[in-house]
Amino acid sequence: ASISGDTGVIHVVEREEDLNWVLDDGPHPPYVVLLDGSLFNRRVMQQLKGTSRVSGLAVAIAKPSPPQGFSPGLKCPNDGFGVYSKDYGPQFAHCNKTVWNPVGSGLSYEDFDFPIFLLEDANETQVIKQCYQDHNVPRDGSGPEYPLCAMQLFSHMHAVTSTVTCMRRSSLQSTFSINPEVVCDPLLDYNVWSTLQPINSSGKVDPEKEVIIVATRIDSHSFFWNIAPGAESAVSSFVTHLAAAEALHKASDVNLLRRNIMFTFFQGETFDYIGSSRMVYDMEKDKFPLRLDNIHSFVELNQVALRNDSVLWMHTDPVSRMNESVDVQVRNLLDILGSSSLGANVTLQEAGFSQPLPPSSFQRFLRARHIPGVVLTDHRTAFQNRYYQSMYDTPENIRMQYPEGLSPEETLEYVTDTAKSLAEVATVVARALYRLAGGANTTSAIQADPKTVSRMLYGFLIKMNNSWFQSIIKPDLKGILGDVPQHYVAVSSPVNTTYLVQYVLANLTGTVVNFTKDECLNPEKSPNSETEMYDYAWVQGSLDPNSTSRVPYCVRSTVHLSKALSPAFELRQWGSTEYSTWTESRWKEIRARIFLVASRELEIITLVVGIVILVFSLLATYFINAKADVLFSIPRDPGAVAY
Repeated sequence: ASISGDTGVIHVVEREEDLNWVLDDGPHPPYVVLLDGSLFNRRVMQQLKGTSRVSGLAVAIAKPSPPQGFSPGLKCPNDGFGVYSKDYGPQFAHCNKTVWNPVGSGLSYEDFDFPIFLLEDANETQVIKQCYQDHNVPRDGSGPEYPLCAMQLFSHMHAVTSTVTCMRRSSLQSTFSINPEVVCDPLLDYNVWSTLQPINSSGKVDPEKEVIIVATRIDSHSFFWNIAPGAESAVSSFVTHLAAAEALHKASDVNLLRRNIMFTFFQGETFDYIGSSRMVYDMEKDKFPLRLDNIHSFVELNQVALRNDSVLWMHTDPVSRMNESVDVQVRNLLDILGSSSLGANVTLQEAGFSQPLPPSSFQRFLRARHIPGVVLTDHRTAFQNRYYQSMYDTPENIRMQYPEGLSPEETLEYVTDTAKSLAEVATVVARALYRLAGGANTTSAIQADPKTVSRMLYGFLIKMNNSWFQSIIKPDLKGILGDVPQHYVAVSSPVNTTYLVQYVLANLTGTVVNFTKDECLNPEKSPNSETEMYDYAWVQGSLDPNSTSRVPYCVRSTVHLSKALSPAFELRQWGSTEYSTWTESRWKEIRARIFLVASRELEIITLVVGIVILVFSLLATYFINAKADVLFSIPRDPGAVAY
């Protein structure tokens, strides 16, 4: 958008035929198009992109979601940054074998030279439509009379061209300017991780100690900034992961298990695996407690909410399995997962030896070394999710339904069918991990709690500012609890999702310790606190039933944060094809306004009259000033008479 905003006459497009007025027939270009959400697709956008008659676009969100699906992401998500390339499984590179996101239009990766706004509020949309109907509706095929209703969109971005250009400019500014004008920032945040058995977070794990990594992503994305509900693409998997972690921690003999388990939640995965590539980089550079050598196996939860006939598909990497020892370990992993589902309402099936891995964090670890691993999804080939990386990946997409008339507190506690379904998946995963880690006891006692899953789904998808989330976070973080959850990685960190995953994980897997507030905030002063092994958090607690005050307490857990910033920015390789190089432009404001505009003739007449008045005023001022001694001479005092 231009620095002064982009202005145009409003035209409402509710059918594709309405585009003709904007593209050819309308006599008052440029136009700002109010586009019905059902028409926000690649075909229409390419028509608007190819004309100079459009100065802006406002998209009214479609309700209900488009039945044919809508995904502005790529057909091959994160293409070029996974494991498959011309050197590794070239037959699988660039989704040659499987197109994972067939409805992907790639709109998010197109360059549009006009601003595009999303209208989520139906009242705002109606105000604009009413202004259009009052002033802009064509009459009998001819253009409407002035004044016309116009709209101005402000969203000027400071960055230009590419990451390489904007980072170079920002770097030069930072080096030579006292008040640097940074024009873009790299996407960054933090990964959240914890272990079943505590480890020294500032040291190094014994090379002989084996660790099983369980992973999910916690970020999502859509065409519009900070609109990223991610119900199926992210939330369903990390909620299942959190529930499995809680179920495992309740097992009585977890500290006796032969192998440790690390629960990992990656940030920035939507943008070419920012979080996982950074963790692998840190492991290789000895900047993380674990090394790649410590990894026994890898289990990843991907999209898991839209299962057909309760089937969950197990994807493995056919290239690494050509190695016999890796194949034996993968077979063992598949067998344990399969047998753990016996008696559950979840059926696990292998996707097929010739099937490549779907887009997943596991691919970044495979780029570093051959690790036995499996990715669990609800799809065998193409995604079940028709709204991948879009604003329509909402609770309705994963069939979350509540009875009418429930209060917010009742809705928080209501156990939906979706919650029950995901709890079953979490139970199977937790039991499999227990056996994989060397557990010998019966696994029937390991059970994920559907009520906990319900609370998490409500908090991460419907309303973050709820009583449970309020009770488990630090008092100074209560400002992060906004109403509508979004899971975009952003540039200011940690974002709300990261904080909440951190504190939900601590709540579900940690223990309450009898520390005072001072001891909890400064645990190093207390004997036997083992601060290198544990993290301590003083949380708000629940409301006292008999008052309005809360009952805070101290939680001890093994939850930690690690940086999720692409190694490309550490290495200053801004044009890297090895690591993600996504940046976000800076801006001053994003806003819009509507107003009436007069005809060009009236504007010219007004301008000419104004100029005439100005010239007349200048001439009058000049002559008055020139004759001021005559016009404003002081008369003589009649009393002063000379004789």
